[in-house]
Amino acid sequence: MSKKITDKVLWVGKTDWELKSFHGDELSTRRGSSYNAYLVRDAKTALIDTVWHPYDREFVSRLKETIDLTEIDYIVMQHNEVDHSGALRELLREIPGTPIYCTKKGEAILRGHYHEDWNFVNVKTGDKLSLGETELTFIEAPMLHWPDTMFSYLSGEEILFSNDGFGQHFASESLFDEDVADAEAMLYEAEKYYTNILCPFSAMVAKKVQQILDMKLPLKMICPSHGVIWKQRPELIIQKYQQWSAAYQENQATIAYDTMWQSTRLMAEAIAEGLRDELPTLNVKLMNAARDDKNDILTEMFRSKLILVGSPTINNGISYAISGLLEMIHGLKFKGKKAAAFGSYGWSGEGVKLITDHLQASGLEIVVPEGHRTLWVPDAEALETCRKYGREIAKAL
Repeated sequence: MSKKITDKVLWVGKTDWELKSFHGDELSTRRGSSYNAYLVRDAKTALIDTVWHPYDREFVSRLKETIDLTEIDYIVMQHNEVDHSGALRELLREIPGTPIYCTKKGEAILRGHYHEDWNFVNVKTGDKLSLGETELTFIEAPMLHWPDTMFSYLSGEEILFSNDGFGQHFASESLFDEDVADAEAMLYEAEKYYTNILCPFSAMVAKKVQQILDMKLPLKMICPSHGVIWKQRPELIIQKYQQWSAAYQENQATIAYDTMWQSTRLMAEAIAEGLRDELPTLNVKLMNAARDDKNDILTEMFRSKLILVGSPTINNGISYAISGLLEMIHGLKFKGKKAAAFGSYGWSGEGVKLITDHLQASGLEIVVPEGHRTLWVPDAEALETCRKYGREIAKAL
């Protein structure tokens, strides 16, 4: 069913309570999500985005309950990943020939996904589409988070349709932020979303947010493509994006480790004690890479000024969980963070160097190039050495 946003704008999307992972299994979405599509009804009618393809028929059926589909004059596709464009083919069976407004790269991506010769109209920043009393202004936003992405600003209603910008994977009966009971969870999901999707493009995020601010657009609402609409305080999420895109860090250290027979865990706990001995106010998070959610670990790392990674040496390498985590760290391109490695070993002991090399290749500043290794199971003396390692690293912060 549709939900009213303003007298001229309706939400016609889909809330997905069942979604537990996104981008395959790359991103956990334990609180579900939504695929937000918007219908602007003026002298002319524009549909902004659609929904993920498993819900294509449901989407079109529900849209028919809201509007005679032949009354849709324009389809605006702001980004063409399948969670946004998935219902296009089903919709265009009903209203073939309806113009699709998108960027030039958006057209290329839609053609690559659906292999259809639809009625494409390419737009760029500053182009406008009059709907009557209101007008859409298009703002290209490449790499937020695909090269085809754009935002759309609706004059009169003073709404920024921001697609993947400012979104959260957060399913809610509430349409607006002001009605969400668990605001802390909502904001956490916005930060987790930023960390795992937009962080690699932070420089472009910062420029785009500043560009929007420089345009001095009157702004009552930000309507993203996932999660709730920012109505009560749209400036809050803008401020968060300014902070997150500027080499963000809090007074925190995150220690991520994997362990086979508990030796590396004991090391991690002793290193944490050493960090706290030297810096009592430092918030230290210990997380088991094989058991804790990988995206939550990355979000805690995003918040941190220090990242420590530990693994036992296994078959002249490192553990499966740590290896995968290091690959994700590399892709997220964290800025302004320090790092170090540690681990236990039995005979070869290459793991610590491998971790250090991965962290350095990811752009992190290595505090102790040689890292710290413990042979077999750490005894009291070895654990005290781990504490000293923690204190040594703390002094470099």
